[in-house]
Amino acid sequence: MQKYRTHTCGELRASDIGKEVKLAGWIHRKRNLGNLCFVDLRDHYGITQCVVDSSSDLFEKIEALRPESVVGFTGSVIARESVNKNMPTGDIEIKVSAIKVHSEADILPFQVAVEDDAPEEMRLKYRFLDLRKDRIHKNILLRSKVIQRSRELMREQGFTEYQTPILTASSPEGARDFLVPSRINPGKFYALPQAPQQFKQLLMVSGFDRYFQIAPCFRDEDPRADRSPGEFYQMDMEMSFATQEDVFAVIEHTLGGIFNEFANGKTVDQAPYLHIPFREAMLKYGSDKPDLRNPLVMQDVTKFFGESGFGVYDTMAKEGKMIKGMVVEGIADKPRSFFDKLDAYAKEEGMGGIAYVAFASAGAKGIAKLLSEAKLAELKSEYGVKDGDAILFMVGKGVKFDKFTGRLRNKVGEELGLFDENSFRMCWVVDFPFYEENEETGAVEFSHNPFSMPQGGMDALMNKNPLDILAYQYDFVCNGVELLSGAVRNHKPEIMYKAFEIAGYDHSVVDNKFGGMISAFKFGAPPHAGSAYGVDRLVMLLLDEPIIRDVILFPLNGKAQDLMMQAPNFVTQQQLDELHIRPVPVDDKK
Repeated sequence: MQKYRTHTCGELRASDIGKEVKLAGWIHRKRNLGNLCFVDLRDHYGITQCVVDSSSDLFEKIEALRPESVVGFTGSVIARESVNKNMPTGDIEIKVSAIKVHSEADILPFQVAVEDDAPEEMRLKYRFLDLRKDRIHKNILLRSKVIQRSRELMREQGFTEYQTPILTASSPEGARDFLVPSRINPGKFYALPQAPQQFKQLLMVSGFDRYFQIAPCFRDEDPRADRSPGEFYQMDMEMSFATQEDVFAVIEHTLGGIFNEFANGKTVDQAPYLHIPFREAMLKYGSDKPDLRNPLVMQDVTKFFGESGFGVYDTMAKEGKMIKGMVVEGIADKPRSFFDKLDAYAKEEGMGGIAYVAFASAGAKGIAKLLSEAKLAELKSEYGVKDGDAILFMVGKGVKFDKFTGRLRNKVGEELGLFDENSFRMCWVVDFPFYEENEETGAVEFSHNPFSMPQGGMDALMNKNPLDILAYQYDFVCNGVELLSGAVRNHKPEIMYKAFEIAGYDHSVVDNKFGGMISAFKFGAPPHAGSAYGVDRLVMLLLDEPIIRDVILFPLNGKAQDLMMQAPNFVTQQQLDELHIRPVPVDDKK
């Protein structure tokens, strides 16, 4: 028999009636009915109701204890008079005969037994209390199960788990590094890894074939709802002698299995998932992270204009602007105020408004009066508009325009309740541009991952317009959330040098910043490919949690601070001297 308990607080059932037991846990809540005092005792596994009669000398002792005090109860299991079918232990209760107080709780800064409106700053300061709450506790348990299942599914496919370094070199690409000063090497710094990208590729060069890791990653980024500041975890993988289709098969088995197992009643798309080229995604959905729960799709209707009769759009079409049309079923009889609201939204977004044609029961509305009967018929025949439907028109050019159309698509979908909230909709976004043009400087820059293999290899780099080159890069998207990014890697030094040269880096920069990897490639590197998905985002999505901090054990707040441990904080002068560091006051910065 254990010293503190014979059973957990989630274990006892009707079959245990008559047993003498010991339980230990936290006082979840108390209810004093005068002649009886009921205590819900909680531990990691569940809650058991315990009861003390007012005639017992234990009555006053229990009454004096605050919620969240840690106690041990000894007693007999009896049948519960009012059965609670909403809890596993709801058929029984414990008639308490002895109590041991292990630890008394002070007055709580916020309630644990119920969800309250405690400020997040307070919740994070007392995170150990917040983690006792049922919702947060279950979130962390699910996270653990998802990580465990990820490992199992990867091992099933022949992958081996390895651990890559935490102290590494700073990289010129990506977000800001977290730097670690070296005591032994004065004036030099390590960087915490933004991802194990180079190390996992070096593993492939080293002949390890199939790698995975639940990898901690560190980026000095500003926080947002779906991104934790400072650190996050990802399920990282790499495989040798592999194409992107090989990676897709592995990830579809892994992520597909996790969604099927933890969907909690929601419908789940089944593999193989839809492949959407990047440019198609930007056209149809206005995003490279399309939320397929929204059935609305946009199409290029530029050719409809030019001589349509609607002069503003005709002129813009001739000037080279793109005009998108979005057919929305069954809204033609909506009042004009509905369409005016969308027009106002577009103007607020700096896009000059929208136009529309609605084939209402009383006749066509919107800009229909400016169009001939032949053009109205063309709308129906060419773009799939039916009586009762409306087609919304948006005009513009470039990435800013595409992203606006995506926001408008989602706004219309939300206002009309078109999203299938009870589903997980997946797709692969593929064929990303290898380069993009900096809108301010006009310089050619890497658009996604500089270590990717360009489609067409050296021939494409030598003979194509850089902005027309596609990469073997891919994202896995679920419900409008980018869960995974990956690529077929560039494993040939000559192609890597040329790729960086086009982006403005000479050979010395590549040798200096990526010397370990480029050197390794010169000694025989296999073709390889990989990806990584965010564990935090995956759990957040499965639980439908709006804030990523609620699926992380001890998260930083929105200012990248740990309020519980009071980090970051000042250190002693002796520590600074050992690291050869002199802090510069903020006011002295230029």
